[in-house]
Amino acid sequence: MNLEVLKLNFDAVEERIAEFIRGIVDEAGADGVVVGLSGGVDSSTVATLAASALGAENVLGLIMPSSTTRQEDIDDALLVARTLGIEVEHVDIQPLEDAFAKVCPRYDPGNLVATGNLKPRFRMTTLYYYANLLNRIVAGTGNKSEILVGYFTKYGDGGVDMLPIGDLYKTQVRWLAEKIGVPRKIVWKTPTAGLWAGQTDEGEIGVTYDVLDLTLYGLIELKYTPEKVSKEMGIPPDTVMKVMEMVSKSEHKRKPIPKPELQLLH
Repeated sequence: MNLEVLKLNFDAVEERIAEFIRGIVDEAGADGVVVGLSGGVDSSTVATLAASALGAENVLGLIMPSSTTRQEDIDDALLVARTLGIEVEHVDIQPLEDAFAKVCPRYDPGNLVATGNLKPRFRMTTLYYYANLLNRIVAGTGNKSEILVGYFTKYGDGGVDMLPIGDLYKTQVRWLAEKIGVPRKIVWKTPTAGLWAGQTDEGEIGVTYDVLDLTLYGLIELKYTPEKVSKEMGIPPDTVMKVMEMVSKSEHKRKPIPKPELQLLH
């Protein structure tokens, strides 16, 4: 079994997502959406879908670089904004991180995870400031692969109002992106969140997206046992178990905030 098993009717997918976006915006009584543009395939796809669904004039793209953001990614974000004809603004978040470093007694630049997660949380704050200011909602850019293994920052890029591509695996996002005209150089470039110098998504996850998507599809959609996933998909058993462990350990990120049940304690 290969990646072809992930193929969908992408005409229907595009139409369903457009209906979804319009429905969420209408339900909220909002005037449009705000989306963070990273120069990657996920944000470019969401921006393209939103512009098609709502009209370019109702989509604001925010480019929010830091000291670890590559110029290539800024240029690609601008390319997408210009191609779509959407409004775009730059907000440099590095001064926010610098200020936090000065006031936080325990700031530790050597802790890549804790420090790296500051960036998406500052971006979330910025997106919601603009959303509040302009009566818009925040369109998230997370895909199903990353959501399932917890590859997102809680209250960072996970802090959004809707996830238009949240039920598409990364492979499917790439196929959809090609269909709707996202530049190929963006569709197929190495994904990175730019959390620190040299960081890549696949390097941090520890599995390529091709293998990750097939493993997740077998486990989640087909409900195969780990043994059957390994056999049918041709994936090493230890890789399947690694993916299962990531899904399990990140479950808390996908659940509502837990609270004790107290109202029956009269």
